[in-house]
Amino acid sequence: MKYSIDKKEQYSIMKLEEEKLDSILSPALKSELVTIHAEGNSNIILDLTQTKYIDSSGLSALLVGNRIFSEDGGIFILAGLTDHVMKLIKISQLHNVLNILPTIQEAIDAVFMHEIEKDITDEEEME
Repeated sequence: MKYSIDKKEQYSIMKLEEEKLDSILSPALKSELVTIHAEGNSNIILDLTQTKYIDSSGLSALLVGNRIFSEDGGIFILAGLTDHVMKLIKISQLHNVLNILPTIQEAIDAVFMHEIEKDITDEEEME
């Protein structure tokens, strides 16, 4: 599986450099997401601008990523989806479950908003 990762202090951007996210690549994506999370990254943006096709195992990998990053208060965001990939996600009714934003910049802004909201919630719980 070809990808690049750009790690920042508050988030990481993982750019999938594959046209298809299918049963051949999905296990590798799942394990990479688990590894990134285990390294202490709690927020990830998955850039799918180059991905033109996703099958059910690819959707499963996205759900695994969403679950592991959300479990401990992080956020998992998909960005740059092609029309075809977005259509498959909508057919599967996963657009109601996954965080999807059109651009990387909007995803970065959403990470910072998520962090601010988390800090406010933590402060309120301490009071």
